Amino acid sequence: MQHSSFLNLCAFALTLGTLTEPARAQAPPTKPNVLFIAVDDLRPELGCYGNTVIKSPNIDRLAKSGMVFLQAYCQQAVCSPSRSSLLTGRRPDATKVWDLVTHFRAALPDAVTLPQTFKQNGYHTAALNKIYHHGYEDGRSWSEPHWYSSGQTIDTDQTDYTKRTVVRVPGGVKEFSKELPTADADDPKAKKGPAFERSPKPEDQLPDGAAAAEAVKRLHSLKQTGKPFFLAVGMAKPHLPFISPQKYWDLYDPSKIPGADNDTLPEGAPKFAGHDNGELHGYPNIPAGNPISPELSRELRHGYYAAISYMDAQVGKVLDALKAEGLDKNTIVVLWGDHGWQLGDHGLWHKHTNFERATHAPLIISVPGMKNAGKKTVSLAEFVDIYPTLAELAGLSVPVGLDGTSLKPILDNPSASVKKVAISQYPRSADGEPVMGYSVRDPRWRLTLWRSRKTNATIATELYDEQNDPKELVNVASKPENAVIIARLTAELEVAYKGIGAVAIPKILPAAKPATDRNILFDKRDTNKDGKLTFEEFMMGQKDPEQAKERFAKFDANKDGVLSREEFVKMGKQS
Repeated sequence: MQHSSFLNLCAFALTLGTLTEPARAQAPPTKPNVLFIAVDDLRPELGCYGNTVIKSPNIDRLAKSGMVFLQAYCQQAVCSPSRSSLLTGRRPDATKVWDLVTHFRAALPDAVTLPQTFKQNGYHTAALNKIYHHGYEDGRSWSEPHWYSSGQTIDTDQTDYTKRTVVRVPGGVKEFSKELPTADADDPKAKKGPAFERSPKPEDQLPDGAAAAEAVKRLHSLKQTGKPFFLAVGMAKPHLPFISPQKYWDLYDPSKIPGADNDTLPEGAPKFAGHDNGELHGYPNIPAGNPISPELSRELRHGYYAAISYMDAQVGKVLDALKAEGLDKNTIVVLWGDHGWQLGDHGLWHKHTNFERATHAPLIISVPGMKNAGKKTVSLAEFVDIYPTLAELAGLSVPVGLDGTSLKPILDNPSASVKKVAISQYPRSADGEPVMGYSVRDPRWRLTLWRSRKTNATIATELYDEQNDPKELVNVASKPENAVIIARLTAELEVAYKGIGAVAIPKILPAAKPATDRNILFDKRDTNKDGKLTFEEFMMGQKDPEQAKERFAKFDANKDGVLSREEFVKMGKQS
């Protein structure tokens, strides 16, 4: 009997161990990191987009581990409006950013940005080089000041975005090998050198090389912390000026670089749909007047291609570091160009239009373990979709009121579709009257309605058959048989913009039950363990954000923008 009892006890212990083993083996799911690569002025001129001349091996490598969106569109083809829209998930008519001199928080003071959402969910968020338009940074988005390769960091006050703190940091690189002595240092628009240059500098002494080197350092340090991160890395090239080391120019035979699609505005298009190439003419080696000569055009296109290859090499360094640190298995990588770029198409250089070449931009999303790695999709995507997509992929709650739609269904199935149209816009002046051009793109057509900003009346219409006229040579809006197409696309525009700019009324939820020990609650919210709570730390997990904002202001007795432990505990008990 004793022997039998002993065997039974052993069997029971073994069974108990078997039952409890899975519970012991299960670890909490690891939050995926995000590597967020923003590229300035990059049109879809890459190997993975079918360009057989361009040399972009590193971005092409990323494409093999992710999905290439062949029909992705920005919301406005110029830097700040595009970036503000993408990072807030709102269209330009909601951000009120249609230019390069407006901060999105002027219209949306309480917007929770894409990186801010990750920050509020325990991520370390950091920005290197241009993410928001330079001069319009957003301190609430980041866990630390915004770093620039020029040798400075910039932060903004957590409650007043107009209060900026600029700090000089070691290092700092300049773009031109020799800056013009006549350039006005106080004028950000003053060009300090030519529109293109074969640089004698080492790669890491140019802005993108310095950004890549810093990103490599950051990935190493972030690996050591073990904390999930959202690292945004901005690449300046191929934005003007086209500066890259000689070896990247040597990759190309200028005679094999494709020329412009055409050199005039589309037949039947209003003259104000184009522009005068003012950005390019701002450089001292570009003569006045249009069109740009064939010889200069070839040199500019050569410089643009060389700049892409230089930028691609820097992206490669960051991707190599991600893998070397063992972070690639748990990091979502997204690479996007903030808008397209015209290389003489329609006689135009740079962006600033509603044409296909300006609004069409690259988007690549790579998710560890994705089943459709290496696939391409022709499903329409907008840059306002990136915010909800990344939030869903990371398992985060998506803020209400965003204008985009998650692209995850397309990542799961390249043939899936989440929207009928992609919409862009651009402001203009038509005979002195302010107008806004709203451009609606479906799989075949691009409709642009130019509407008065005073009366909303349509003063001009453009329609292009992108399937049979991909160079947009002829505006076919006046053809009677196309009236039904115009009506259908106009209806889609009205649906997309319904309520844009309206003030959303937040849903009032029951206040969260206060914790019994506010010291414990303080320690839980103090994610960076610096002994004080920032506004973002305080707002994390709040069920009623509006009431929480009022409590923060009330608790902050000395009005220094942060809460000490004493303020949090004492004032919280009194509320």
